[in-house]
Amino acid sequence: MSKKKGKVYLVGAGPGDVAYLTVKAYHLLAKAEVLIYDALVDEQLLQCVSPDCLQINVGKRGGQQSTPQSEINWLLVRHCLQEQQVVRLKSGDPFIFGRCTQEIQALQASGCEFEVVPGISSALAAPLMAGIPLTDAVLSRCFAVFTAHEPDVLDWEALSRLETLVILMGGRCLPEIVQQLLRNQRSPSTAIAIIRQAGTPHQKIWIGELNNILEQTANISLSPVVIVIGEVVRLSKNSGSLRTPML
Repeated sequence: MSKKKGKVYLVGAGPGDVAYLTVKAYHLLAKAEVLIYDALVDEQLLQCVSPDCLQINVGKRGGQQSTPQSEINWLLVRHCLQEQQVVRLKSGDPFIFGRCTQEIQALQASGCEFEVVPGISSALAAPLMAGIPLTDAVLSRCFAVFTAHEPDVLDWEALSRLETLVILMGGRCLPEIVQQLLRNQRSPSTAIAIIRQAGTPHQKIWIGELNNILEQTANISLSPVVIVIGEVVRLSKNSGSLRTPML
């Protein structure tokens, strides 16, 4: 009989609701002996695992307490070397701002077997759920996805020239995002959508322009949020009050 080997699965949970979990991810959760998970939008994801599964919450939500990355790496290696089936569950897709590289390097250094399982990124799903196409033959021939976690290191001059921007982790930095774009010649009437908790029953959407979105969202907690900036926002069914763009 072959000896049981441990393995770590780095799994994307999708944008929020458990309904957007992939079939493969669902089956892996059902067989997991250890679940190490980030702060999840939908707690129902935890119902997919066995009652005997060890569940470890490591946080990873902006502005809240979370487990140091070095400790997460150690947990993955430790449980894998104990010959357990480990699911490392991350929101969205593991390779879209999921900090997988450090975890993979730790696993490789310890000789641990691992597999990456894709998930639906909120960068793609949230605009779709708000009725916003990221590409359009006239309005958006390309789009850029980035995180506003460190806005001061971004090349705002280059970003402001792109037709469509999708920004993750930008709720607390919204005033700076608006200021940087206006400072770099983006029109004040540029359309913007704020999509909070996309893909859940609590989804909320604010649509406006760079010159009024801060007023609309003042004193509101926006996390977790996806921000879409560009004229494609006007194609959303929610944007009826916005002026039609000049083509």
